[in-house]
Amino acid sequence: MNMNWLELFPEPIKSLLQQLPFSILDKMEEVRIREGRPLEINTAGAHHFLTLDGKLTLNVEEAYKPAREDSHRLLDRISNHSLYTMEEELRKGFITIPGGHRIGLAGRTVLSSGKVEHLRDISGFNVRIAREIRGAANTILPYLLDSKDKRIKHTLILSPPQHGKTTLIRDMARQISSGNYEGSAVKWRGMKVGIIDERSEIAGSLRGVPSFDVGPRTDVMDGCPKAEGMMMMIRSMSPEVLLVDEIGRAEDAEAITEALHAGISIIATAHGSNAEELSQRPALAGLIENRMFEMYVILNRTAGDLGFRILDRQQRSIQLSHYSSKG
Repeated sequence: MNMNWLELFPEPIKSLLQQLPFSILDKMEEVRIREGRPLEINTAGAHHFLTLDGKLTLNVEEAYKPAREDSHRLLDRISNHSLYTMEEELRKGFITIPGGHRIGLAGRTVLSSGKVEHLRDISGFNVRIAREIRGAANTILPYLLDSKDKRIKHTLILSPPQHGKTTLIRDMARQISSGNYEGSAVKWRGMKVGIIDERSEIAGSLRGVPSFDVGPRTDVMDGCPKAEGMMMMIRSMSPEVLLVDEIGRAEDAEAITEALHAGISIIATAHGSNAEELSQRPALAGLIENRMFEMYVILNRTAGDLGFRILDRQQRSIQLSHYSSKG
């Protein structure tokens, strides 16, 4: 695994992390830095604090507690010493850095007309480690193939945060774009894939060029709001399959409906435990009630073990199995 993400952290946090065994670093999902409070890592669904000698502990008193200087140095690094150029990211509360790693921010909000204008006095950081796992979609993707019409079924992938949605659709893009479905005997031509990557997490683009392998026939609309990006992609790049992460707003649902009516296959993700839960959200209820999606994939984690359920348009379960991905 590429450990370049360690270079993001200032000393002494970097040194503490480097003392951890490779088996821990290889499964690292989050590093949480809270000024004056314990340095926390989350790995394989479990959390621990780090001691001054780089050991894992659940004892708050033994943990290293980052100081204000640690926060300032980290903020300088992730903003390349130009915080004023990242006003939009500060307004949203996160920064995505090269490699697709997303850093959530917490601090004091500055309001304008009752809306968040930006953050200041930032003292909390959640560094989410992005990973490329080739083959993550192997066990799920075969259920989404329409062999008769040689197309991808309209699919909604659901799970709480950190259950592997982004990692999964990244690998789906790669396999669909290449036409090589590694979990199936099916061999089709590669399809034109469009990724709407509002948070720059799926493709991890740097200056518009994906840093992850998302396939040879994939186009990426990076840093663009999902609804607007979907319509731009349809007009400009004529995709056969659109992938979009974390839908949730009314305009997202409208854009998905337009894409479906245009004959484009959709693979979307959303936060939730089941389709019934989404039907209670006014913005997405229409998609669920009108059965716009042909397949539902429900990801879940129990004690670090990842599994999935696959449901059809009527939300009838057709498969229950283990899921090999994480991220």
